[in-house]
Amino acid sequence: MSDPLNTQDKLNQAPLPEFKHSATEAGISTPSQADKTATMGPEFDYAGDDSSAPPRHIYKVSSAEPPDWSSYNLTPLEEDGVPPDEEASAWRTAWAVLREVGETIILTLIIFFVIQAFIRNFRVVGTSMVNNLHDGQYLIIDKVSYSTFLVNTLGVGGPQRGDVIVFVPPNRPEDDYVKRIIGLPGETVEIINGQVFINGELLAEPFQPNPGSYTTPPRIVPEGQIFVLGDNRNNSNDSHTWGPLPIENIVGRAWISYWPPTYWGTIPRDAPSSDATLQHLLEDFIPSANAESE
Repeated sequence: MSDPLNTQDKLNQAPLPEFKHSATEAGISTPSQADKTATMGPEFDYAGDDSSAPPRHIYKVSSAEPPDWSSYNLTPLEEDGVPPDEEASAWRTAWAVLREVGETIILTLIIFFVIQAFIRNFRVVGTSMVNNLHDGQYLIIDKVSYSTFLVNTLGVGGPQRGDVIVFVPPNRPEDDYVKRIIGLPGETVEIINGQVFINGELLAEPFQPNPGSYTTPPRIVPEGQIFVLGDNRNNSNDSHTWGPLPIENIVGRAWISYWPPTYWGTIPRDAPSSDATLQHLLEDFIPSANAESE
């Protein structure tokens, strides 16, 4: 058995291998400066041919002048996160809608008042104008025909015999009545057993009223007034009971019947209202099936 101490002494006495301190002595080829630049890039340089020296970083400075950032401003963020352009656009849209609604309302009011200045609607109440007008029938009233400007200045318009008018009765100023003009200013009106005489002559009434049975003495219609009667003579509160009507009390002339549809048409002064309805006109132009079969 060998002595361990003697073995350790032998190892310590063995010669050490010789190490080479350079790449040349070790038999390793040294890369050229071009190889180093190609491998590491142009930003690195080496201290000569000494491969043991670490590469040095080369800091390059551009020849161009640095940009001017003094005029560059970042848009600040709003606290609520809504861009100002979107908020302004929302206000513009809301204002456009409000303006549109306002213009529509103003235009509607203008049209309404203009229409009211020339025409108005009227609902027939009662049976004083049967068989030409009926209870619940709606009319359009022409307010221009009797205007003082047309009558006094232009010499046109004014009350005409046979016109159906709406007026304020002198004995009921809170109501509106609808009657027919029979007597004009300066004329003498007399009713005998329901027959009407104007200046002593029997009045022709093509509008076919329901004749009355009463008699009134002769009356001279004063200037600026008219004599009115209902078409249903025995059931009408009119001039044969309370006298002539001041022209200034006239609201307008009954022009068109627009409701119910069976009464659509104009209100003539010289014919029954039924002859001026749309239904009557269609019957004249479009014969019925029974008439065709005959």
